[in-house]
Amino acid sequence: MRAYQIESICEAFRAACDQFESLIETLNGEAARRMEHGQVEALIQERGTEVLRLLLQGHLDVRATREERRADVSGPDGRALPYCRSGCKRSLMTLFGEVTVKRKGYRRSGGSGVFPLDGELNLPGDKFSHGLRRRVAEEAADTSFEEAIERIGKTSGGRIAKRQAEELTVRAARDFAAFYAASHEPGPGSDLLILSVDGKGVVMRREDLRPATRRASEQAGKNRDARLGPGEKRNRKRMATVAAVYDLEAHARTPEQVMGGRDSVRPRAANKRVWASVEREPAEVIGDAFREALRRDPDRSRPWVVVVDGAESQLERLFREAKRCRVSMTLVLDFIHVLEYLWRAAHALHPVGSKQAEDWVAQRALRVLKGEAAGVARALRAESAPLSAMAKCADYLEKYLPLLDYGEFLAHGFPIASGVIEGACRHLIKDRLDRTGARWRLKGAEAVLKIRSLRSSGDFEAYWAFHQAREWERNHSRCRQVPNGSVASREEIPSLQEFREAA
Repeated sequence: MRAYQIESICEAFRAACDQFESLIETLNGEAARRMEHGQVEALIQERGTEVLRLLLQGHLDVRATREERRADVSGPDGRALPYCRSGCKRSLMTLFGEVTVKRKGYRRSGGSGVFPLDGELNLPGDKFSHGLRRRVAEEAADTSFEEAIERIGKTSGGRIAKRQAEELTVRAARDFAAFYAASHEPGPGSDLLILSVDGKGVVMRREDLRPATRRASEQAGKNRDARLGPGEKRNRKRMATVAAVYDLEAHARTPEQVMGGRDSVRPRAANKRVWASVEREPAEVIGDAFREALRRDPDRSRPWVVVVDGAESQLERLFREAKRCRVSMTLVLDFIHVLEYLWRAAHALHPVGSKQAEDWVAQRALRVLKGEAAGVARALRAESAPLSAMAKCADYLEKYLPLLDYGEFLAHGFPIASGVIEGACRHLIKDRLDRTGARWRLKGAEAVLKIRSLRSSGDFEAYWAFHQAREWERNHSRCRQVPNGSVASREEIPSLQEFREAA
């Protein structure tokens, strides 16, 4: 039955070999012949995971037996650790199940121990492996923590509780700011540099609301007579700020092309980075957006286009940051918001869904796109009552007139709608944090937003390598020694790609 000689295999892997052969015998047995293929899959997954666990355990045992005693190990304070104890154990929960790591420990009288092999393996400070941490973070970014640990339990050998999953997710996102602050070259940029910022509320636990909202929530709790409308969450949300920075090729269009829907060859956003924060203040997130833009265009030689929704506080922060960074920018009011006001005005004159309302909006939207917003506002005001929807539309157009020069914007190839930031709000926040009944703690919500942001920006793989390197620095950089007495750097640890190339 055996295709190889167990005697020629390291004793550390004997258990894995026995388990593998037992699985083969089962698959070749009479009972397996009566199974459906789905049952065979489940059998292989369950027992195959145990084979993988035993392989990892065997490798760790080999590393333990080959670890030489060293005379040059020192602690974080630089003092020598003369006493060595073999066979020190610690457990490690991995994607394949729990394993035991044996290694030598060094200490001095009255001091704590140092374990050089922990540094070589880049073991975490707790019992959960990096592979399991990554799986927890990715699953938690997609679904609830309860569903995440259930998925992990069904598809791997890892076992973890909900509270631990929440804590690991927070730790997994801890290097987000440092990752983007580290110097790295941007991809090749096109001629336009686009920025956009928006806000989206997240339902929070009362203790994690901002002070003013928390006080209002506590006061509202004393008065339970007021009934909330459908979907209303009064004084229960904390605003998250969403930002997007991306490159875009200029694409000149005419107002008729925009209104006629004949604009199907528009260039796509490139080098897009989107992110959100519910913990930090909006001004800080906007500052990050400008820093990201400056990283891409340090000479400020490209046209900067900022697509906004018209929120006054947002505009104030944008102007303040642009002045601080000495940047010239073009502000564009999202045309979709203009259309919303035009539709409200149309419905004051014509029935909802009528052809008359559609034609009324189309005619005035075309004029706005041609740069005639002031004329449209005057015409609306001339035929409306002061408090009507038409008057409100006129007020809106006159208030934001400097941001409505769509004729020029289209001629220069600028975007006039905020589809990227709207999509970011939906993907980063609504699809995960805005689920029915969810009430978030601040740290957990912020961590999930960071992980979803990394994935949406295509940076998660690079971030995880950076995060693992930072974990090594936090846990082992001051204690790891090599046999010749020199300190090993993080770069000396082979990468997965190097292992693949060697194979």
